[in-house]
Amino acid sequence: MKLIVGLGNPGRRYRGTRHNVGFRVVEGFASRLGIPLEQARFDGRFGRRRVQGIDVGLFEPQTFMNCSGGAVAAALGFLPVDDVSSDLLIVHDDVDLPLGRLRLRAQGGDGGHLGLRDVIARVGTRELPRLRFGIGRPPDLLDTVAHVLQGFSSSENETLTEALDRASAAVEAFVTEGIVAAMDRYNASPPD
Repeated sequence: MKLIVGLGNPGRRYRGTRHNVGFRVVEGFASRLGIPLEQARFDGRFGRRRVQGIDVGLFEPQTFMNCSGGAVAAALGFLPVDDVSSDLLIVHDDVDLPLGRLRLRAQGGDGGHLGLRDVIARVGTRELPRLRFGIGRPPDLLDTVAHVLQGFSSSENETLTEALDRASAAVEAFVTEGIVAAMDRYNASPPD
C-alpha cells in the first residue's frame, strides 16, 4: 500500500490556514481520484482505493499538527505499508519555500517543521519521502507562528490554486512512478 499523509490542524478555525496546506493537497488528490475521506480511523480521517492497480490510502491526522506522529504510527501499525522509505509520503507546509513552490525529498531532517519532527520521532526514521509545499516567509513584522496560522490573501489565491493542482499531480506521480520520478518532474520551478 502507498499511504499519503497530509499534515494540518483539525477544526474549522484552522481550515483555510497556511499550516493546513497538507490537508488541502490530500483533499485535492482525493477529489481528483474519487477517494472519499469518510472513515474515522487512527485518530484521523482516512480513505482507501485502488489507483491503477495500486492500493492507496489517504490520511489526515486529526491530532494537532505538532502531535501528528502518534496518529501516523498508529496507521502504519495497522495498514499494509511495506516500506516507509518508498511507500509513505508526508505532505506539509514549508515557510522556507516561496508560495506554491513544491519540493519532494526521499528523506532528510525536519527542517524545523514540528509536525514532521514528531512523525520522524514516532516512526523512528528520517527515511520518509515528503512533499514540501511552499507557503512563503512572513512579512518582516509578523512572527512565523502567526504567519502559518493565517489564511491566504486574495492576491495569493491564483498561485495557490495552480500549486495545489500541481501538488495533486505530484502525489499521483509518487503513487504510480515512485519518488525519484516525482522529484524529477515536480522539483523544477513551476511553469510561468
